[in-house]
Amino acid sequence: MWKSRILALIVLVVGLGIGSFDYASQSATSRWLNFPFKLGLDLSGGTHLVYEADTTRISDLDIPDAMTSLRGVIERRVNLYGVSEPIVQVEGALSGGENARLIVELPGVTDIDAAIKLIDKTPNLEFKTERPESPEKDAIVAAYEAAQEVIDAGGTVDVEKNPLLKEDPRYVSTALTGRYLKRAQVSFNQNSINPSVAIEFNSEGAKLFRDMTEANVGKSIAIYLDGVPISEPTVNEAIKDGRAEISGNFNTDTAKSLARDLNLGALPVPIKLISTQTIGATLGDDAVTKGVTAAFYGFVTIAVFLILWYRLPGVLAVVALTMYIALVLAVYKLVPVTLTSAGIAGFILSMGLAVDANVLIFERMKEELRGGKELRDAIEDGFLRAWLSIRDSNVSGLITAVILFWFGESLIEGFALTFALGVLTSMFSAIVITRVLLRASGVHKATGANKFLFGSGLN
Repeated sequence: MWKSRILALIVLVVGLGIGSFDYASQSATSRWLNFPFKLGLDLSGGTHLVYEADTTRISDLDIPDAMTSLRGVIERRVNLYGVSEPIVQVEGALSGGENARLIVELPGVTDIDAAIKLIDKTPNLEFKTERPESPEKDAIVAAYEAAQEVIDAGGTVDVEKNPLLKEDPRYVSTALTGRYLKRAQVSFNQNSINPSVAIEFNSEGAKLFRDMTEANVGKSIAIYLDGVPISEPTVNEAIKDGRAEISGNFNTDTAKSLARDLNLGALPVPIKLISTQTIGATLGDDAVTKGVTAAFYGFVTIAVFLILWYRLPGVLAVVALTMYIALVLAVYKLVPVTLTSAGIAGFILSMGLAVDANVLIFERMKEELRGGKELRDAIEDGFLRAWLSIRDSNVSGLITAVILFWFGESLIEGFALTFALGVLTSMFSAIVITRVLLRASGVHKATGANKFLFGSGLN
């Protein structure tokens, strides 16, 4: 008996400590206790940006890989500038070169111009070869000459109505872009007083660069940065090691800036901003308040039901449920989990499952008591017989959470993650904490006051 009560006391002290951690870590100034909740865009406010990727120059089969690479580049960029928990995801990049979009969510960044600057600063690096003599080249040159005549006469030219004006009459695009860049660094050589930027490609890029230089010995290869030619070196021989040098009118500062930006990630495909949305901090605070209020009223309603219907076991279940909430919130802080409004909904739903496990246990206990067993035996057998039902219901919930997390978008992933963590913790709460507290109650026989305390409903 005393062992059970000492164990229950330890459990209560640990629960109190976890609850104190949840409270203190939210507002503590000391570094070791500073574990605030990480809030998503809908709760903390921030910026939602939608970019459209120009994938018309790459094959349909390469679009998914290019968009995945683009996502990684943008994530590195926003992480470098200290944006907390950015969400970068790809949408509609399966085929056709159309509707390939990049969605960027930056919690805490409410200045749209600043957010756009973070994304757009990353350069787009391209390598182009000389356009061969052909009727297509003649048509492009003729289109440029006609446009220049119109401009010289004081008129204007609509580029959208003449696609040929979007083409470079001197150079043609290739498959080699910043997508294959491995590293870049400032270099100096004795043949020039200006610094240059040495670049190195990965294995796939090195092969593309080798084939390109082999096919263009004696010709020039233009290096474009953000659509502007910055260097047009002549190929003297094939370059097989995947290393090249970008030379131009650089000084030390501009060369360092270019190398830094390229190392942060050259965009594998050009992108264009098509949509912006700012969620203010006031709306985020309102969503947090409503979510916390909903959780509080839900907890109070559950607690009242458990106490009125199950009496002493209900009181112990409420204590266990309180410890469950403290434990889940601590897990959210330490993992950490980025909380969204959908995540809060998952947490509230997991509270319902925690109560469901206790209800199953208590109903099994009632059945054992009706069968004539002593109270202590009814408690033990109630837990054993309820375990299979609790296990099956929680495992099915976990399977659903895994499927939602695997196939869902960011908001669905947040719901699935908080729900899964809540399910796992609720199993521990119902099977371990409630059991320890019931054992420590010291009741052995269902007689007199004990019969009332362990009764339920109107019985």
